[in-house]
Amino acid sequence: MLQLHVALATVAGCQLIVSWNFKHIVHFQKIPLYRAINIVKGYTEINIYSPPEVIDYEG
Repeated sequence: MLQLHVALATVAGCQLIVSWNFKHIVHFQKIPLYRAINIVKGYTEINIYSPPEVIDYEG
């Protein structure tokens, strides 16, 4: 079911997903698979990050 979130974000044209779900979405072995499926299906790659990776605490 969590792959549905990635699929919906892809179809909606989102450039990135930010999630705390390290088990299913922000998982270093799964992110390349999501990107590969998008390319095979003709979509752009989607970037997947955890919140600390996108929050700028210094700015």
